[in-house]
Amino acid sequence: MTNETDILLRALLATTGRSVFSAIELHDLVNPTGKSAKQIKAFNLADGTKTQSQVASSAKIDQGNFSRVVSRWVEAGIMFRLGDGREARLLHIFPVTAKPKKG
Repeated sequence: MTNETDILLRALLATTGRSVFSAIELHDLVNPTGKSAKQIKAFNLADGTKTQSQVASSAKIDQGNFSRVVSRWVEAGIMFRLGDGREARLLHIFPVTAKPKKG
């Protein structure tokens, strides 16, 4: 893929994601207990350039726990695996910010 195509596809994914999930819904899916800033950091690190192990290491999250969290995010449709096996990269639909106020 060209760099321009990559940028356009990421923009399309983010736009589509924002139409399906509000910022509040996304925050609640990423960090359901509201007690782990590490999960938000890890989610935001998944920008399509890092593997699962790189994200877990950077966010200082246990690999096994993070694997289960990623599976939950993929099933929820808020994260994608690009590629296969250990070289697969993680891509979020759009970054999560601090929990927005309702209303």
